[in-house]
Amino acid sequence: MKHFEINGQVREVGGKPAIKAIRRQGLVPCNLYGQGMENVLFTVSEKDLMGITHTPASYIIDIKLDNGQNHMAVVHELQFHPVKDNCLHVDFLAVSEDKPIAIKVPIVVSGHPVGVQKGGKFVLVSRFIKVSALMANLPDTVNVDVTKLDIEKRIVAGDIKLENVSVVSPKDTIICTVKATRNMSAQVTEDAEGAEGSAE
Repeated sequence: MKHFEINGQVREVGGKPAIKAIRRQGLVPCNLYGQGMENVLFTVSEKDLMGITHTPASYIIDIKLDNGQNHMAVVHELQFHPVKDNCLHVDFLAVSEDKPIAIKVPIVVSGHPVGVQKGGKFVLVSRFIKVSALMANLPDTVNVDVTKLDIEKRIVAGDIKLENVSVVSPKDTIICTVKATRNMSAQVTEDAEGAEGSAE
């Protein structure tokens, strides 16, 4: 999986006034935590964070702090303003190369569904799937071949098999499906009525 580097400034614990002051400077308050380590509070430029917050891609984040500490992490939670849609807060989870990492990865669809060739409509239900693997084995994307997907059939998370990677999303999570269209339903009705007329 690709890495993305951000530079952070360590901050002290502060109340709402302090947090508002940080945001007015174009900075985003962040929190880094993980097993066996103390929480680290820091800020990052909102502009620098856009490489993480405004992309469908997933990354291992290389956090370089102004106190000389360096950490590897993944994004655990993002909070956005309900109206302005700018990032208000980020929680990072510290990770290492020798322990499995659980992370959401974008889904990339390939192939032309047989159900669409018959007149159905392809629907991508989930754009991400959660996987777990050692850092060296984490994929940038997960490819889903939909060529054999027929009308009213679906592909679920349990159908996806990856080498050296475990799928963490619930097995019944729907990834994509092909639905029958209204035109197809109307055609079936017309065919049925035509068959009845011929029989009479």
